[in-house]
Amino acid sequence: MIEQPNSTSRRNSAVTVLGLGPMGQAMTRTLLTAGHPVTVWNRTAGRADGVVTAGATLATTPGEAVEASDLVILSLTDYQAMYDILGDATASLAGRTLVNLSSDTPDRTREAATWAAAHGAGFLTGGVMVPAPMVGTEAAHVYYSGREQVMETHRAVLAALGTPRYLGADPGLAQLMYQAQLAVFLTGLSALMHATAMLGTAGLKASEALPELLSFTDSIGGILRAGERKPGVALDAGEHPGDLSTVTMMGATADHIVETSASLGLDLALPRAVQAHYRQAIGSGHGSDNWTRIIDSIRQRS
Repeated sequence: MIEQPNSTSRRNSAVTVLGLGPMGQAMTRTLLTAGHPVTVWNRTAGRADGVVTAGATLATTPGEAVEASDLVILSLTDYQAMYDILGDATASLAGRTLVNLSSDTPDRTREAATWAAAHGAGFLTGGVMVPAPMVGTEAAHVYYSGREQVMETHRAVLAALGTPRYLGADPGLAQLMYQAQLAVFLTGLSALMHATAMLGTAGLKASEALPELLSFTDSIGGILRAGERKPGVALDAGEHPGDLSTVTMMGATADHIVETSASLGLDLALPRAVQAHYRQAIGSGHGSDNWTRIIDSIRQRS
């Protein structure tokens, strides 16, 4: 049975933050506001000026920063940066917990967990699912994975950053969820810019086009939920009923988008990628199935 931490006893526990980009600075300020003593370190020390003024302590070396707290949060460019920064401080890691909120691949997060364990440290992978200005707000949530006991030990402190959503013991799970959500996000951003460029050829300014496009973007979740009470159940069952929108119908729309974009002189990389999914499904004899059938070719390429 996992011993649950006492939230009150951990309220003022010390935290170290390594990496002071916008996200690292936002997390530091949030932790300070929650009453935690925070020690920080950054390659470019000048980036710490603002959070030091707010009450953080600037360490002169990564080792000094690590030794200041049992809980060390990393907000870096990638996982290699963790090795670069902590390579000379591994003797200080024993008994501490590293919470790496940097972006990378699931495999690299698993390797990092093994590396941390070899140096006697606990390890959690995390993915912050809001931009820096929203850290610590009610809208903020963070995915975590790693040993459950490590998660529960630090849950109360980490909750200051956003609602913790624990996915399981596999250190790669949180990173996988993070990358999966960013796949939706980044593809959506490219789609928004492509659509804005399309409308721009007719003289519509971005300030006119984006409000309409964003309004539609906001409705996509509702549109998908309207077709299935719990999205994903049919997919799990391998069912693709073409009652509302078939592969053939959606594929025709994808063709029209490619043709329109080509006639407007726009880059075709994104619309052709989408078109390819539908053509593959149609070529495999699934034209009458629901559009979700395109997952087959995506899975085959994975």
